[in-house]
Amino acid sequence: MQSRTLGRTGRSVSVIGLGTWQLGTDWGSVTESDALAVLEAAAGAGITFFDTADVYGDGRSESIIGRFLAANPDSGITVATKMGRRAPQVPENYTLANFRAWLDRSRANLRVDTIDLVQLHCPPAPVYQTDAVFDALDQLVDEQVIAHYGVSVETAAEALAAIARPGVATVQIILNAFRLKPLDAVLPTAREAGVGIIARVPLASGLLSGRYTETTTFAPTDHRSYNRHGEAFDVGETFSGVDFEQGVRAAHEFAGAVADLRREWGIDNRDLLQPAKAALAWVAQRPGVSSVIPGARNVDQVLANAAAASVPELGEEFSARVVDIYGWYFRAAVHDRW
Repeated sequence: MQSRTLGRTGRSVSVIGLGTWQLGTDWGSVTESDALAVLEAAAGAGITFFDTADVYGDGRSESIIGRFLAANPDSGITVATKMGRRAPQVPENYTLANFRAWLDRSRANLRVDTIDLVQLHCPPAPVYQTDAVFDALDQLVDEQVIAHYGVSVETAAEALAAIARPGVATVQIILNAFRLKPLDAVLPTAREAGVGIIARVPLASGLLSGRYTETTTFAPTDHRSYNRHGEAFDVGETFSGVDFEQGVRAAHEFAGAVADLRREWGIDNRDLLQPAKAALAWVAQRPGVSSVIPGARNVDQVLANAAAASVPELGEEFSARVVDIYGWYFRAAVHDRW
């Protein structure tokens, strides 16, 4: 497992991390024992970065991670959580008092005194221009409530505004083969500023696995069922905001590009380079990315994700294919939106 520096935190973390939204059951049911098995398998595979949020299962994801940390005090895991979604999304709620309350709850869930990294959870746009918000975060660092802070964003413009803040250690943003805009300015600007990039939704909610068809269905409790049109939160979080049927067709094109690469490399066994593995590796190989955080609901998925760290450079020709697929299917609909 490769390690990289997580931006201004100075911490070394695995290039493939673990997103834990699914442990809060927003992707369907996951038992606590299965969730703990996922965390244990991740640590065993060399994954040293877990990403969660206080609203994932109303704290369930944080609490399960806290139980794992208590049982494995020397695991070396860096945990990032998020805050801001426990209240109506208005700038007035981003106050020091609310931060204290939210973080006290997260610290109790995680069973820690100081949170490694807290991220504002896709806050309203005016928050990025509000000095008092960042002054409050700086104060919480001084008080050792949090070690570092960053932001999770929806748009490239929000990412750039966050990077300009000197205390922001990391920016989390959607980046995958179906969402390429961060490559234009966000990643180069972050590299220059020393800000870490955490790439989320790297498989476009599973589309890039190539396993879905136009008739694939998901559980009613899975956001891939209930948020396709942004009914619950930003539609860009579900399938990266692309039309599902069009995404399935593009995923088949991506799988074809991976098959061509296997032939070029002389790989006969498809399992050695599946579409999902190539999709994760491609994101991890973008300059400026600190960690990629795919989710996993079982041990097999964890191990498959972790293996993406060992994929050789995919090369310029493959990247050109990715850009072409994005241009054919998605650029007109998503590039300017996010």
